[in-house]
Amino acid sequence: MERNTHDGAKVYNPLTLKLYDWWVLGVSNRFAWRCATDKHLLPFFLQNTGKKHLDIGVGTGYYLAHVPEDCFVSMMDLNSSSLNAAASRVGKGRIQYIIQHDVFTSYPDSLHEQFDSVSMFYLLHCLPGDMSGKSPVIRNATKSLTNNGKLFGATILGAGVEHNTFGQKLMNVYNGKGIFSNRNDSSEGLRQILSEHFMEVSITIKGTVALFSASRKK
Repeated sequence: MERNTHDGAKVYNPLTLKLYDWWVLGVSNRFAWRCATDKHLLPFFLQNTGKKHLDIGVGTGYYLAHVPEDCFVSMMDLNSSSLNAAASRVGKGRIQYIIQHDVFTSYPDSLHEQFDSVSMFYLLHCLPGDMSGKSPVIRNATKSLTNNGKLFGATILGAGVEHNTFGQKLMNVYNGKGIFSNRNDSSEGLRQILSEHFMEVSITIKGTVALFSASRKK
């Protein structure tokens, strides 16, 4: 499991991170996944972010850099290059915790019930296994939320959505290289793993991307 988890994370090195905003947030989101960053993803992130927020799978820190100044932000990622890039972008003075951690592993007790919101943007489709096997990731994140906290995020689906030619090509390449593991990920499977841990679950599909939120911990 650990080796495969690293497969999805190791693609992010200082060179690829320099291209991330242009290729992923610009080209791929708009033309392959048909879920534009500025129109859908960033507004969804900002509307759900609480005062004490943990972002898991930080990329370049693009989303965190847009949160209000009065938010206390923390970040978690397996990849040190991503954490360094995101911390530099956000500004270390604004960051409460920087955590290098495998999301399949339980969080330290010091992180339990600490956050008003936790985000997972483009994390789940990079994790190994089918959607049901990603339930421990949701469980671990849930424990870090306060009782009134909210988990939210975005993930690219492989099943139950219509991929265009560009999107299907990227799906084939990324799944073949182990960057993605989402060929069978569906909105129904996502709802199932969220509902195991939360009373309220909402999923909206934009293009081939599921925007999800979950609250009222079980």
